[in-house]
Amino acid sequence: MTGSAWPQLPVEGWVDTRDTFTLWLQVVGKIRIARTPLLNHWWNAPLYLTGRGLTTSLMPDRPGRSFTIDLDLVAHRLDIVTTTGEAGSMALEPRSVRDFHAALMGRLDELDLATEIWPVPVEIPGAIPFVDDEVHHAYDAEAVTRFWRGMVETGRVLDVFRARFVGKSSPVHLFWGALDLATTRFSGRGAPPHPGGVPNCGPHVMHEAYSHEVSSAGYWPGGEEEGLFYSYAYPEPDGFRTCSPGPSAARFDEELGEFVLPYAAVRAADDPDAVLLDFLQSTYEAAATTARWDRAAVER
Repeated sequence: MTGSAWPQLPVEGWVDTRDTFTLWLQVVGKIRIARTPLLNHWWNAPLYLTGRGLTTSLMPDRPGRSFTIDLDLVAHRLDIVTTTGEAGSMALEPRSVRDFHAALMGRLDELDLATEIWPVPVEIPGAIPFVDDEVHHAYDAEAVTRFWRGMVETGRVLDVFRARFVGKSSPVHLFWGALDLATTRFSGRGAPPHPGGVPNCGPHVMHEAYSHEVSSAGYWPGGEEEGLFYSYAYPEPDGFRTCSPGPSAARFDEELGEFVLPYAAVRAADDPDAVLLDFLQSTYEAAATTARWDRAAVER
């Protein structure tokens, strides 16, 4: 297998669009949170990959009526579709976060789907409320499509990795706080309260997210070159960071507190899937071994 399916994702080339797009997705994701019951570890918050982009999946309105918000990242359109046949849409094009928020809330009002959200971004230092943000307004359609195509390839490999585990694991989903596509494995044991410190995320948010011991991995479109695959354990076991992360291009990043593998190293490999799976498996084994998981009970 060659890396031709894996698009180039130079961070520097789309950082303004990335930051705007992240904030748009935060608006969409907060609608999903407002409309759905809390699911363990905030699994009612993320978005999911589709054949055209991203979706909230079905959200309830009232008995007999539910709806989805879908982002078509090929035609660059946001669609709201109800199970009773109504629909609304808006173009994905250069516009401020303030305008995007107003337009989306307006479409929901027109469909009798008015939804109140907390209009402040999360996980962003010095965040500007959505209703005031005229700073972020970039939208490079080609770059967004490339990002989605990269996530399709990443998600495909994460699904293979997830299938090796029979214990509790999360879906492969896109967390819109930092725009990372991830899957998480659980040992089955509880974890100490998370120390917090994430911007605009109260202690209750992190306590719910990390209520149990985890090994988590995914892709984040930040950092160096074309973004990073990452893998971490919470709580971090003694000896974890000194374990081998698999591929020669992988390392432990002291600043992030995670193992990382450059996306560019995977994309350029003769067999990208094999390199990424090596990283995912090696770093999971580092977590499970040093934390003494009951591996025989949770691994296929």
